[in-house]
Amino acid sequence: MVDSAPSPPSAQQHILVVEDRDGRRSQVLTSAKYFIGRDLANDICLNSQYASRYHAMLLRVPAEKEGEYYYRILDGDLEGRPSTNGLLINGQKISTHQLKSGDVISFGPDAKATYIVKTS
Repeated sequence: MVDSAPSPPSAQQHILVVEDRDGRRSQVLTSAKYFIGRDLANDICLNSQYASRYHAMLLRVPAEKEGEYYYRILDGDLEGRPSTNGLLINGQKISTHQLKSGDVISFGPDAKATYIVKTS
């Protein structure tokens, strides 16, 4: 089940810290869905020759605890086509993964992101 409502009030803040050829930047995650890839039409754009135009999707999913949620990452685009180079999460090749704070996502040798959950 994907949560399409606006970000619910939560004591948690979900952040994706992206590192690529443009440097390092943080994206606070509040939307239900994000597209990640090289194409400028993506919500999170990667400056990497190794990233696919539409490399991955992040989907917000409600957690068991009321008012909390997590993000799941899926390799590929909306049509189900996988990215050319795939995804590595903490060094393991995956097609889908429930992200946990501290997970490192590799889109290629020069593009990665770290998922962080801060609790207040």
